[in-house]
Amino acid sequence: MPDQPLPPTSYTRKQKVFRLLLIIAMLPVVAYTAWLGYNMYLTSRQRVVLKNDYAELNNIQYGLLSVDKWRDNITEIVNDQIQHFEFSENQEDTLKKEINKILNALITQAVEMINEKQKNVGAKIKKAAFNAFINVDNIRARVPEFSKTILNEIKKPRSKQRLKFLAKDKLEDFAEQTRDSITETSRYDSLLAKYNVTTAEDFNKTITERETELQDKSYNYTFMILGIMVLFIATWLLTRKMNALYTPLFTLSVLLALTVLLTGLSTPMIEIDARIKQINFILIGKDIQFHDQVLFYQSKSIIDVVNILLATHKPDSIFVGLLLLVFSILFPVAKLLATKIHLLASHRWRNSRVIKFFAFKSGKWSMADVMVVAIFMAYIGFKGILDGQVQKMSDATTIATNKTSLQPGFILFIAFVLFGLILSVILKNITPDKTKPA
Repeated sequence: MPDQPLPPTSYTRKQKVFRLLLIIAMLPVVAYTAWLGYNMYLTSRQRVVLKNDYAELNNIQYGLLSVDKWRDNITEIVNDQIQHFEFSENQEDTLKKEINKILNALITQAVEMINEKQKNVGAKIKKAAFNAFINVDNIRARVPEFSKTILNEIKKPRSKQRLKFLAKDKLEDFAEQTRDSITETSRYDSLLAKYNVTTAEDFNKTITERETELQDKSYNYTFMILGIMVLFIATWLLTRKMNALYTPLFTLSVLLALTVLLTGLSTPMIEIDARIKQINFILIGKDIQFHDQVLFYQSKSIIDVVNILLATHKPDSIFVGLLLLVFSILFPVAKLLATKIHLLASHRWRNSRVIKFFAFKSGKWSMADVMVVAIFMAYIGFKGILDGQVQKMSDATTIATNKTSLQPGFILFIAFVLFGLILSVILKNITPDKTKPA
C-alpha cells in the first residue's frame, strides 16, 4: 500500500522534478483520452443515424407488409406468364369447344331473327330465299371447321402479340389502381436521395459499408481508452512508494475517470436489432424473396434514456428518469469530485460530512454498478426473448436473425465502475488521516 504523503513543503527538488515530469507526461494522455471520447461520441451518433435510416428503409412495412411490393412482384410474374404463354393441347381443345358453342349460338340467333314474322315485302322475300337455299344443318356441321380456322388465326404470332398486348395493358390498369394506404413512399424516396442511390440494394450496401467502418472506429477508440486506463493503473503500481507523485497522479486519474464516465454515458450501451434475414414464397411457380426485413431497432445511451423518460411528462416515467439521473449520473460525478476535494482541500473540508459521504460512502447508495448489472441482464433478457421468437420463425422458407448486442458505451461504463473502485481504495491509503468509511 502507498505510504502517507509528505507535507508539500518537505518535497525535495528531485521530487518536485518528478512531479512536474509526471504532469507533463500524463496530462496530454488525459487530454488525448478526452479527444478519443469526443470522437467516439461523434462516431457513435453517426452510426446510430445510419442504423436508424437502415432500419426505417428496410422496415417490414416497406417490404413484407407493403401492398406496393406485392403488386410489383405479382405484376412481374403475370407479365412473364403472359410473355411466355403458349396453348397446350388441352387448352386448344377447350378453346375450340368454346368457339363451337359461340358459333352455334350465333347461327341459332341468326335463324331466329330471319324466321321472325316479317311485315314488309323485302324482308319476306329474304326469309323465303333463306329457307329455300340455306341448309342450317350443313352450316352447323361445318362449325368445327370454322372453329379450327379461327383457332389457327389466333395462334399466329401476330395475333398472339396483339392478345398479349391487350392482356398486359389491362394488367397495368389494375396495377395503377393498386396502392398502399399505410406506407409513406415520400419518406422512402427521401432516404434513397439522402445517400445518392436509386435502389434499396445500393442503399443497403452503402449503409452497411459506412456502418461497419464507424463501428470499427468506435471499438478502436474504446480499446485505446481502456489501454490508457491500464497505463494509469500500472503507473500507480510503479510509483506506489513515491509519495510526492500521489496528488498529481490522483488528480489526473480523477480527470480520466470523469472523461471515461461522460463517454460511457453519452454513447450507446445496448443495441436491440431483430429482423427477418430472408423469407421465401413460391407464387405461380416463381420464387419471391424478401431480405433484411427489420422488425425492431433501438440504440440508446443512458443520457438518451433519461431524456426520453423526462420528456414523457408522465409521473411514473419522470420518477424513473430522475432515479437514473441521480444515481447513475450525478452520484458518480459527485463521488469523483468529492475524492478530489478530500485529497486536496483543507482539514475542515476533508472532514466535512458531505465530502466524506460522497468520497467513501456514496458507493453504497450509487446505482452505477447496479446499472451495469441491470443493462447486462436486460441484454440477456432481450436476446433470449428475441432468440426464442427467431427460432420459432426460422423454417425452410424463413431465416430470421437477432443482432442484439452490447455496445462500446457499456464496456466503458464497466471500466469506469472498476476504475472508480480502484481509486477509492487508493484514496483510503494516500490520505494523511487515513479516513475510512463507516
